[in-house]
Amino acid sequence: MKKSNMIDDILTFNKQFVAEKRYEEYITSGQPNRKLAVLTCMDTRLTELLPKSMGLKNGDAKIIKVAGGTMISHYDSVMRSLLVAVYELGCEEIMVVHHSDCGLCHMEAHHFEDLMREKGVTDEALEQAAQFVNLDEFLHGFDDIEADVQRMVEAIKQHPLMPRNFVVRGFMIDSLTGELTEVV
Repeated sequence: MKKSNMIDDILTFNKQFVAEKRYEEYITSGQPNRKLAVLTCMDTRLTELLPKSMGLKNGDAKIIKVAGGTMISHYDSVMRSLLVAVYELGCEEIMVVHHSDCGLCHMEAHHFEDLMREKGVTDEALEQAAQFVNLDEFLHGFDDIEADVQRMVEAIKQHPLMPRNFVVRGFMIDSLTGELTEVV
């Protein structure tokens, strides 16, 4: 097994973090205080910027982060997480928040497959995966960020398992300034 300096550094830091009880300021229940779920991208620029620009503290919201802040199908883990947030965790509103300069915008499946091959994924492995999922759809991003926000909002609102008249709104966040703009 390959040794990881980065992970080992994290584990060393973690021991000190726990020993010094620095976790105490983050203690909260599993229920979101503001009854809000936020679906957004996993982009590292948003890790601290998004909650701070929205005035969210630890425990205020369920933040679901995936590539592009988008779902692939109506029954994937994104939708499952939103349904859990609504029914099990008491969320009353959902914000879909995409961001400027998203790497998933204009991402092509062929490019992604080329990157995989560069890292040693074989054509046989790609063919095997294609038995379970359409790789062109699975690896394709989106071409218009605002249109994808609208698509996500409608998909969530119209989902057969989502309560009717549930509040779902879509936004763009500027990856640099944190400015939120509603997508109508």
